[in-house]
Amino acid sequence: MKTWWKEAVVYQVYWRSFFDTNGDGYGDLEGVIEKLDYIEELGVDVIWLNPCYESPDFDNGYDISDYNSLMRKAGTMETWERLLSEVHKRGMKLIMDLVVNHTSNQHPWFLESSSSKDNPKRDYYIWKDPKNEKEPNNWRSYFAPSVWEYDERTSQYYMHSFAVEQPDLNWENAQVRQEIYKMMRFWLDKGIDGFRLDVINLLAKVEGFPSVENPNDINYLGNNPGIHDYLQEMNREVLQHYDIMTVGEIPFVTPEDGLLYVGEDRKELHTLFHFEVADDMPTWDMTRFKEIQARWYEGLKGKGTNSQFMNNHDHTRQVTRYGNDGEYRIESAKLLATMIHTLPGIPYVYQGEEIGMTGVHFDSIDDYNDIAMRNKYKEEVDKGSDPQEVFESLLMLSRDNSRTPIQWDDTDQAGFTTGTPWIKVNPNYKDINVKQALADPDSVFYYYKKLISIRKENPVMIYGDYKDFSEKDENLYVYTRSYEGITWLVILNHSDEKQVLSLGKGLDVAGKKLIIANYEDVTGEESIQRTALRPHEARIYQI
Repeated sequence: MKTWWKEAVVYQVYWRSFFDTNGDGYGDLEGVIEKLDYIEELGVDVIWLNPCYESPDFDNGYDISDYNSLMRKAGTMETWERLLSEVHKRGMKLIMDLVVNHTSNQHPWFLESSSSKDNPKRDYYIWKDPKNEKEPNNWRSYFAPSVWEYDERTSQYYMHSFAVEQPDLNWENAQVRQEIYKMMRFWLDKGIDGFRLDVINLLAKVEGFPSVENPNDINYLGNNPGIHDYLQEMNREVLQHYDIMTVGEIPFVTPEDGLLYVGEDRKELHTLFHFEVADDMPTWDMTRFKEIQARWYEGLKGKGTNSQFMNNHDHTRQVTRYGNDGEYRIESAKLLATMIHTLPGIPYVYQGEEIGMTGVHFDSIDDYNDIAMRNKYKEEVDKGSDPQEVFESLLMLSRDNSRTPIQWDDTDQAGFTTGTPWIKVNPNYKDINVKQALADPDSVFYYYKKLISIRKENPVMIYGDYKDFSEKDENLYVYTRSYEGITWLVILNHSDEKQVLSLGKGLDVAGKKLIIANYEDVTGEESIQRTALRPHEARIYQI
């Protein structure tokens, strides 16, 4: 079935690192408004805005203390309403990032819940008695050695899947669910176009909270019985009544699990982020990546919609982690874009990706804000591990790799702020910035713009069947997308060396027509059988 959200390209705005208009060192919603023309020029359809709700900001806004108001750092409700209006005025849509697995420990619900065992809101969160004078079980949280925090006042533990400051809501409580649905309607009635739902598969907990054999493998936190009842109820009560897009952040899933969340007959969510690439593939592995793509394509084909991304605010920038951010940065950034925008699913662009921004490598743990990284560093050093070794082991997957400010130009602080930025700017901003990209017709930016406009005009990129012709090749990725008699051939050399292309049987390229290439001198006239592809070369042909 054709829908607007399947045809969308989504641009993620991590607003605190986007553009600062008041000099406090934090990006703000006013800054997003000021740069909307830039986002519009790229050609994207949907802006995904990271959380900007009221929050003490222990985890960059993912610890919400008031769902119905805005964080002062971000701006006022009036500014937010102007942002929504300006986004719509430009023909784009806005989806909000929403966290309903947990709140801040400063949310009024939790302040009441923790005040006494007989408070009416006690059951809004998950409280348990100690077991043998210790934690109720051996579960580990994402950010800490235990999911349990002891509360002296009431002599019980509360559960937090993330930081101590982020207590998990008790979704078994029908009143909690109704409060959440009411809040979702509040934003939808303001006119937003959907939600990105943070760790949405963690809402249901394992019945009885039993200890596990291997607490470090934390997949017991997600996909538990009852989760689909909650999401179907959410859809029934809220989501189905609006013409919106919903994308769930869903770790620990296979295509079989994923289909339960996004199957069009399931009435839950539209699409999902799975993490078989971004979480489970630490460095580039071509054969593994192809195998993941094949399984997800077959698993969702004709029944549900995937998402395509390789970086976001939680994952190192793709050109650094999965490409070559040195000699072939520009070619590599364009190749990765070609791949993400032509594989089956909705493509996401993380701010700065469109100019080929790279991951950062700071010198000291003190330069990093990432609560997950800092907690892990402290935990390992406290065990007696060498601080420098621990620091270096955490560098590649630090969430701050992708959180440095957008590099707007080559002036002080990359034109992001007139103050001191909340996190240091990547030192390479003098060479990599928006001003330079917009002045260069062959930049990564204009390549993205062209790819996105091609996708808009050619349904084959959205609805086309997918077939891989290069399964076992460790460097080349060659696949087709076919739809209504039209076939496109995508050829990618994802390596630092020249590779000779040998096309498989069943590919007739006699009447080929070049659609786009990331090396300027490709004309479309050259033969492609037995062609030597240059490092990180990407081409798309109609055949």
